[in-house]
Amino acid sequence: MPEFTARFATAAEIAHWDGHVTANPNGGNLLQSLAFATVKKNYGWGTQFIAFEGAGYTSYNLILEKSFPVLGKLWYLMKGPDTAEAAHVPAMLEALQAFVKRARLNVFAAKIEPDLVASDEVRSIFAGAGLIKVDDLQPNDHTAILDITPEPQELLRKLHSRGRNAIRRAIREGVEVQRAEPTEETMRTLYGLMEGTFEAKNAGKAREFAYFQQFWGEFCARGQGQFFFVHENGVPSVGAFVINYGSKATYKDGGSLQKRSQYGDSHLIQWEAILAMQELGAVEYDFCGTPPSDRLKDPTHPHHGLGLFKTSFTKTVTDFIGCWDLPLSPWRYKVWTAVGERVARQIYVRRTGQKFY
Repeated sequence: MPEFTARFATAAEIAHWDGHVTANPNGGNLLQSLAFATVKKNYGWGTQFIAFEGAGYTSYNLILEKSFPVLGKLWYLMKGPDTAEAAHVPAMLEALQAFVKRARLNVFAAKIEPDLVASDEVRSIFAGAGLIKVDDLQPNDHTAILDITPEPQELLRKLHSRGRNAIRRAIREGVEVQRAEPTEETMRTLYGLMEGTFEAKNAGKAREFAYFQQFWGEFCARGQGQFFFVHENGVPSVGAFVINYGSKATYKDGGSLQKRSQYGDSHLIQWEAILAMQELGAVEYDFCGTPPSDRLKDPTHPHHGLGLFKTSFTKTVTDFIGCWDLPLSPWRYKVWTAVGERVARQIYVRRTGQKFY
């Protein structure tokens, strides 16, 4: 097993954080970005920036941090530690434990969720490292990812026939996709479409507008986000917000009017976003969330409809290994799982009306 060390990133490294993260072995993730860190600092989390060094590379990872009376600190390595090798994770976590102990950081547990494809082998490696499987927290732990390296015409031919036919028909019938500047009006328009979609699909309630306004604004300010819209009868009917982060593009947010007549409009908006992301150098496009692959055709799954739409571009679903806990203090972690987490979440939600994680 390779050896790793862990340390806090330097001020110079943090100043160029996104460049370091997108150079990670797995290409980084938007949830490790400086934009996302800035947002989470206003929503109940502290932030730490950590570097793992070993096996010939340095992996830069964002840590979200919460402190609790008696228990100490919980660390959440969103989409980390970033490595392309599952076998490196135990050594990285040993380095993390040693660093926490040496620096007396009072961390009782760390959550991890590296973007590694799930398999029995990876689950065995994680369990052997003392990790405990917990509920997944991110929408794209199961997702549809499209390789967008082919040139546009070849890529269109390679799409699932359902998606390809919808795109071609929308183009024939004159559907147009427009980009929009990141103004408050643009953001409120997309948010309104999202709210209507959430309500129609019985998908719960979207976070408050202020959260999305800051989220979208932070990525757009760094040149990492774009808005796309389709109009029908002069009214925005479909909207999407897409993030370009390094070589990865992600369809992060979207919504549509439930009563509209332009066939293929939602497919065409994705197609135009894909082409825009290609121009920016992205090599993959993450549709950000589907049912697990073994439940893709299950009509009772709450994301069944989304799964059908997103797999009309690519037939396959990628199942990542998901979220795991690393107890650093066994007795404090036991208290956390028995009662601490439930109480902390209840108090935070009641006090703020916001999501805990």
